[in-house]
Amino acid sequence: MSSDSDFARLAARIREQGVTVYGFGERKTPRPFVTACDRFIYLDVLRQEDDTPAGRARPAAKADAKKTARDPQLLATLRAAVEAVSDEEGVADLGAVGSHIAKQLPEFDPRNYGFARLGELVEASGIAELERTGDRRLTIRLRAGRR
Repeated sequence: MSSDSDFARLAARIREQGVTVYGFGERKTPRPFVTACDRFIYLDVLRQEDDTPAGRARPAAKADAKKTARDPQLLATLRAAVEAVSDEEGVADLGAVGSHIAKQLPEFDPRNYGFARLGELVEASGIAELERTGDRRLTIRLRAGRR
């Protein structure tokens, strides 16, 4: 756990060995260290979880979440991920979308935008429709919305 860019080279070397690197740090963490990790989690997101019941976002965060979900950069990221992993019919598995985004942006976390889950963030963004399929087990899939 560090916000120090001195660890960027170490993280990159560990990744080169095929080991998954998880980084934790503050918002001031230098970009080279964040991108050297497979997954980067901001400490304020973890602290926020300690303050609230499991699976729920803070009330203040929920109020700002809808505004944040319409952020142009976020919308572009979500659209690009849906397009990258969608099939011929324009349907993409939500898990694949999340994995694609995590590979592109190791620091991406729906909690950064006030949502506990990626599905909630995608729904609030308005770029896609969520549909649940399956009998006993629910699989969430999304269909690209209007552009």
